[in-house]
Amino acid sequence: MYKIGLVEDEKNLSSLVEKYLINEGYEVEVFNNGEDASAHIKDNFSLWILDIMLPGVISGYDLIKSIRQENPTMPIIFTSARDQDIDKVMGLELGSDDYVAKPYSVRELMLRVKNLLNRSYGMVSPKKSNTEEFNGYEIDYDKRIVMENGVNINLTSKEYDLLLFLLKNKSKAFSRDQILDNVWGMDYFGSDRVVDDLMRRLRQKMPNLSVETIYGFGYRLLVWWRSFQFQPSY
Repeated sequence: MYKIGLVEDEKNLSSLVEKYLINEGYEVEVFNNGEDASAHIKDNFSLWILDIMLPGVISGYDLIKSIRQENPTMPIIFTSARDQDIDKVMGLELGSDDYVAKPYSVRELMLRVKNLLNRSYGMVSPKKSNTEEFNGYEIDYDKRIVMENGVNINLTSKEYDLLLFLLKNKSKAFSRDQILDNVWGMDYFGSDRVVDDLMRRLRQKMPNLSVETIYGFGYRLLVWWRSFQFQPSY
């Protein structure tokens, strides 16, 4: 069973979202401020839903930084009453996987939770071997980690999703809109600027990745494999 951490100071809203999550079959733990949530970051959560504006000293921005330090690939959804591009960009830049502006439809939030969990945990079927090497890197599909010379590369959940999409479609060219649809989901409504920002961060962390920029269009991954132990199933 997936366990969701919900951080929301509006108690009526948090109770409503909690009921919906439970009805969907998730285990839920609710926190009304950043301090309480921060004390449970090391708990075994599958996904976090974070409000940006929280009472007290610790904000949603602070929480996502702490969560990313503890678990770089943890799926995170940001919510905020301030429907401004700067909030979306800052949240995504810090490593959130999705953004929902208040007031939102709880049913829409449930759909986003389901889609993000599927993207994060349901993309790869277990195989006899679950690792593969490419361009000098090693990827473990079950653990969702990438290593170079045995050292873990600190990728965020969204950076890993982008890498997985590129590997699945190696040598194919994709526009920014196509990458948005496949990595962020069809229900994402925002600027394609986040694709360039995410690609820049991925290139910085994995300089041997060989991602080709197709100016005026998008990107393409050029990859060579050291071994073909299996073809990952998506």
